Amino acid sequence: MTHSRSRGAGFRMSRRQLMAGIASISILASAGIPALAQDKPPTSEINTTGLAVTDDTVTVGILHSITGTMAISETGSVQAEKLAIEQINAMGGVLGRKIEYIQEDGASDWPTFAEKAKKLLVQDKVASVFGCWTSASRKAVLPVFEQYNGMLYYPTFYEGLEESPNVIYTGQEATQQIIAGIDWVAKEKGAKTFYLLGSDYIWPRTSNKIARKHIEKLGLEVVGEEYYPLGHTQFNSVINKIRLKKPDVIYAIVVGGSNVAFYKQLKAAGIDMTKEKPLLLTISVTEDEIRGIGGENIEGAYAAMKYFQSLDNENNKEFVSEFKKMWGDDMVIGDVTQAAYLGPWLWKAAVEKAGSFDIDKVREASPDIELDTAPEGYVKIHPNHHLWSKTRIGHAMPDGQYEVVYETEELMEPDPFPEGYQ
Repeated sequence: MTHSRSRGAGFRMSRRQLMAGIASISILASAGIPALAQDKPPTSEINTTGLAVTDDTVTVGILHSITGTMAISETGSVQAEKLAIEQINAMGGVLGRKIEYIQEDGASDWPTFAEKAKKLLVQDKVASVFGCWTSASRKAVLPVFEQYNGMLYYPTFYEGLEESPNVIYTGQEATQQIIAGIDWVAKEKGAKTFYLLGSDYIWPRTSNKIARKHIEKLGLEVVGEEYYPLGHTQFNSVINKIRLKKPDVIYAIVVGGSNVAFYKQLKAAGIDMTKEKPLLLTISVTEDEIRGIGGENIEGAYAAMKYFQSLDNENNKEFVSEFKKMWGDDMVIGDVTQAAYLGPWLWKAAVEKAGSFDIDKVREASPDIELDTAPEGYVKIHPNHHLWSKTRIGHAMPDGQYEVVYETEELMEPDPFPEGYQ
């Protein structure tokens, strides 16, 4: 389904307003003049449930893996969330309060994620949490957020089949990535046979279940399916199986540090992805992972995402510039990093629309929030708490970036429970 940009009910911040705000703050700061505070409603009116909100500050949580096998993927999310928080604070904060954050390390361990989520909500009483990457970590923390009525902004593309009143999903679900990507490779590349490969946990397994159903629905064939534990580094056996089966497409959902070994071993085995025999299509390798893999080891692969660092629009140019200014010129930005950047901005917009930090009021205000400032171009929160977004296909280049070779004309409506795929 497509979406035309209806502006009526949305709460919207334009790029012009954002950049004017940042520019005015910069001018004041360079002149040694403190930034002007927003009008400050009384704390007693905007925080009726005992959250960590004072007359001057509001505290949020950041919960990602900064150690373990998932650190290669999640570090960018932390950086993007901190950049957004810094920019929001430069504009005067949220309801006149500067954002402070408490950062916890999920350590690539799902029980640890649940434990840290509970600490943030119960002990620290944070007003929102920006966090998780894997579906396993999200599933681990979900009962905690629902029990203690917290609000999680979850940035990763995922399998769908979920809708929680306590989560805003800023990444894409299956129809916007898995199904759309397979449609593209079947139509544009004439693919007929697929070898499904993934890490062994809920997201790759469920995603490949959806992928298999769609491949078979199109009258095409799955010729192999394999899973390996997180952190696995020996892929020669499955590479040999792939060589024997000769699929048109290797459909790869390997995550975290395992990607480094997988793509290096593919190349060492003589599989030249630039020849597209077989073609490799991934939904898990962003520019963040390529930084570890090495562009020369994945050149020629395709990825189905909604965002690539190379997107040519003014929002993205500004975002890339500010990200590198904060974190270093050698940094790269992937799909999940960009979706993580959206979290604080969408939360700020919902809080200000609600006129309150109270979770129930923020939840009620969230549908139809829209941002013209998104690096991907434009986003809007659907009533199902997912985002309208475009599907794009990127072609991996030797410099570690993706060249965008396809994008949907219109935003795709999120459908986390597609009929026939559950």
